[in-house]
Amino acid sequence: MTLIQIYDTTLRDGTQSEGFTLSSNDKIRIAQKLDDIGVAFIEGGWPGSNPKDVEFFERARDMQWKNALIAAFGSTCRVKGGPEDDANIKALLDSQTPVCTIFGKTWTLHVKEVLQTTTEDNLRIIEQSVAYLKANGKRVIYDAEHFFDGYKADSSYALETLQAAIRGGAETVVLCDTNGGTMPWDVESIIRVVKEAIHHPFGIHTHNDSECAVVNSLTAIRAGAMQVQGTINGVGERCGNANLVSIMADLELKMGYQCLPAGKLVHLYELSHFVAEVANLTPDEHLPFVGKSAFAHKGGVHVAAMRRSAQSYQHIEPEKIGNKMRVVVSDLSGRGNLLSKAEEHGVEVEGEEVVGVLNDIKELEARGFSFEAAEASVAMMLKRQEYGYKPPFELIDFFVNVEHRDKRGIFAEAMVKVRVQGEVLHTAAEGNGPVNAMDNALRKALMGYYPQIEKFHLSDYKVRILDSDHGTEAITRVLIDTRNDISRWSTVGASANIIEASWRALADSMEYGLMVAH
Repeated sequence: MTLIQIYDTTLRDGTQSEGFTLSSNDKIRIAQKLDDIGVAFIEGGWPGSNPKDVEFFERARDMQWKNALIAAFGSTCRVKGGPEDDANIKALLDSQTPVCTIFGKTWTLHVKEVLQTTTEDNLRIIEQSVAYLKANGKRVIYDAEHFFDGYKADSSYALETLQAAIRGGAETVVLCDTNGGTMPWDVESIIRVVKEAIHHPFGIHTHNDSECAVVNSLTAIRAGAMQVQGTINGVGERCGNANLVSIMADLELKMGYQCLPAGKLVHLYELSHFVAEVANLTPDEHLPFVGKSAFAHKGGVHVAAMRRSAQSYQHIEPEKIGNKMRVVVSDLSGRGNLLSKAEEHGVEVEGEEVVGVLNDIKELEARGFSFEAAEASVAMMLKRQEYGYKPPFELIDFFVNVEHRDKRGIFAEAMVKVRVQGEVLHTAAEGNGPVNAMDNALRKALMGYYPQIEKFHLSDYKVRILDSDHGTEAITRVLIDTRNDISRWSTVGASANIIEASWRALADSMEYGLMVAH
């Protein structure tokens, strides 16, 4: 299998993404994860540009890296100057990384209007900068900035810039679609010419401004690129960089290339979510391959087919990249969705019971419920249809009182009457709000029979107004997340009365925890 070098620039180009910020410690943690999965190069940042990057390189040089080489990023030396007295070049050497990646100008527009120099002097600084780093013992990768735009403007000069880097000793020249506007067919035709002209290893670096970053990268590899640069989850300036997660999966599962050590592809899901969590971002669950929704099936026809053949609506086996297939329940569901959920939760129900629950779900969703993110409520609806099932408790009635008291402020109290194992229990409790008071009262009633409730913790409580044009009469949907030592589950309730909606979600949560989550 042809080996493709994965060059990760999440720590440098990725941090140019709006809202994506990493501390020096964050960078070290992500770099270690990237090294574990086996990428070839990790670009740590631009040494000298900020204290975080300086600290990163200081720490990285004393660490043992199993698979990856750490690269420092910078530019060619200044116009009309030389690399030997250039502060940027000195910072690259001071980083003490084995690899230095520098970028230079390809596009005549940038040479004349941004650098404000001649095309000849630009070629000089490219060659001399690469040669100086090479003479100081560095492996040098050259990023040809705006290569495709430059090629379209002056193809001969664009190729000359590559030749200058090659003469200087660059081991790889990387063709950059810096503005992200090149189409795949243009990438293919231009690379065909480049390959014949330079006869030298080359790579690809694309941005996603035209939603073509991944396909442009794959197109370049098919055309002969041996290195691909990008970021985890496609983070990057403006619309982002090429998403290395999708590229690595496509290369190994669909194109017959090798880009990671054997057995590492299964960690892609973990890597994707790890990077998002370290950056304190909510993972994009609709990402290809690694999003939780990537193999989630909602339509009844789809699920019915999936139950006969998992290949019918999945392009790969999700386990190969560490993900898993999921069935989502909603008003679009069919019998197959509910049967799959029953099997998933170990509930034994027959076809008629499943149809009854399905009809209830469709009716409830029409009234404002949403079961996609409340699988525990679905599990309980199925469990209640199981032959011989007896609920751990039954509600008789509840009462909630909220008042303002002098010197105490808002005060909430709830009374709950439930039947537990034939005994009627009548309890009351206070809380910092009506839902908290109900929760405390219910727990107080059940604790003597079910001490495990002490380990149930309400971890999230979400409220959504569904028909806001109805004002205070609007339907309210409540979603409750609960967890114990080993599980986490979600339940839903909906009503024009927020207390009733909350009670339904709360009661489902307790019942699920007692009967299913263990």
